[in-house]
Amino acid sequence: MLNSSKGFAILIAFLLLVCITAAQTLDFKPEDLLALEKVKAAAAPERVIPIKKVPAPIVYGIKTDSLEIVEGEVERGEVLSQILAQYNIDPTTAYNLAQKSKDIFNVRRIASGRNYTILHKRDSAQTAEFFIYEPSQVEYVIFDLRDSLNVVLHKREVQVLERVLAGEIKSSLFESIVDAGGSPQLVNKFADIYAWRLDLNRIQPGDQFKLIYEEKVVNGETIGFGELKSAFFEHEGEPIYAIGFDTGEGMDYFDEKGQSLKRAFLKEPLEYSRVSSRFSKRRFHPVQKRYKAHLGTDFAAPRGTPIRTVGNGVVVDAHYTRGNGYFVKVQHNKTYTTQYLHMSKFAKGIRKGARVKMGQTIGYVGSTGLATGPHLCYRFWKNGRQVDALSVKLPAADPVSKKHMDAFAVIKDETVRRMQAIDLKNAKQDLLAKGKEKKPAGA
Repeated sequence: MLNSSKGFAILIAFLLLVCITAAQTLDFKPEDLLALEKVKAAAAPERVIPIKKVPAPIVYGIKTDSLEIVEGEVERGEVLSQILAQYNIDPTTAYNLAQKSKDIFNVRRIASGRNYTILHKRDSAQTAEFFIYEPSQVEYVIFDLRDSLNVVLHKREVQVLERVLAGEIKSSLFESIVDAGGSPQLVNKFADIYAWRLDLNRIQPGDQFKLIYEEKVVNGETIGFGELKSAFFEHEGEPIYAIGFDTGEGMDYFDEKGQSLKRAFLKEPLEYSRVSSRFSKRRFHPVQKRYKAHLGTDFAAPRGTPIRTVGNGVVVDAHYTRGNGYFVKVQHNKTYTTQYLHMSKFAKGIRKGARVKMGQTIGYVGSTGLATGPHLCYRFWKNGRQVDALSVKLPAADPVSKKHMDAFAVIKDETVRRMQAIDLKNAKQDLLAKGKEKKPAGA
C-alpha cells in the first residue's frame, strides 16, 4: 500500500513538470490571448435584452397613448381663450365652451398662479383635446374640447387625519408650536382657547403643551386643519386641560370640572398678536406729542390683518373721523360695548344696524386717523364707563349642562388618558385616518 502511494505521487509530479515545460515552450503573448478572447466572444450566442414597453400615463382619468401632455400655470391677466389659442382652438370654440361651462364652472374664475394641463394631438397642429384647470387643491375641471365640448367638475376626496403635537416652550408660544411642527392657524386656535386662563405673553420656558387636532390631506399634501379636538397646557407646574366637547351648538372647550375656558367675549379682537400700548390714564401721544389719557389697548399688526368683534351684538356706529379714522362700535348688551379704531376699511356688510357674531371679521388693520403706523386701538365700555379690556372681569360662558355631563365625562376620561400617553419627544404622528383618499388616476 505504501509503495502504491509513492508511485502515484511520482506520477503527479511528472505530469506537472510536463505542463510547465509546455507552457514555457508555447510562450503566449498578450495579443494572442486577446485574439483568443475575441474568437470565444464571436462563437458565443448573442444575448438579446427585451425592451419593456412602458404604457402611456393616465392623466385625470384620461388615456394619453396618442396625446402629448403639457403642464402650465395661468399668467397674470391671462384668460381661457388666450391659453387655448396656443393649441389651435379658435375664439368661437372657446366662447362656446365658456357658455356651456357657466352652470358648472365660470371660466372668469380662472386665476393667475393656478395650475392647468393641456392634452393635445401629436401632430404639427398640436390641437388641444382636453384642458384641465385646478381652481383649488380639492377641485379640478375637465374641459373636453372635442366635438362634444363637455365640461365636468371633479372633487378629490379629502382625507382627515387625527394628529397629536406636543412640545416645550423655549421662546414664544408661536415659535414653539411652529417649531414642533404646527402652523400659525393652530397657534391662533390654541391662543383663543387659553386666552382667559393664561397671559400668553408671560408664559415661561419649560411650560409644556399638547394638542390633538385634525389635519386635512389631499394627495398626500396638507391643505388645512379641521377641529382642534383637545389641548393641554402646563404652566409653572399647573396642568390646564381644554377638553373639546360639542353641546349641540358647535365645539367648545371645558376644563376637567366642565367649566368653560372661555368668557362670553373673546379676549382680544385680533388673532394671536402683540400689545403695543396698554390702557393708561396718562400716556405720551406719539402724534400730538403731549401726555393724555389713552383709554384703549393698542395691538400692533400688519396692515390688512382681519379685525374681529369680541362678542355678539349690533353695530351702532361705523364711519370716519379725523382722530379715530375708520372705526366700528358694537353694542353687545346693556352692559358692554366695544370700539375698533384706525381701520384701513370695513368688512363687507358692516354698517350701522348690522348684527354681528363673536369672531366675525368687521374690518381690517390700518393707520387712518391720528396714527403713526398700522395698528388697532381697541376700546371697551362697561356700564357706560371705559375700562381696561385686558383686566375687566367678564362673565364666563355656560358650563357643561347637567343633561350633557355623562357624555362629557366619557370624553374627559378618554382625553386625559390620551394626553398623559403623549411623548413630548415623539409626538407628531397620525392617530386615526377618518377617511380613505380616492385619488383619480393621474389626478
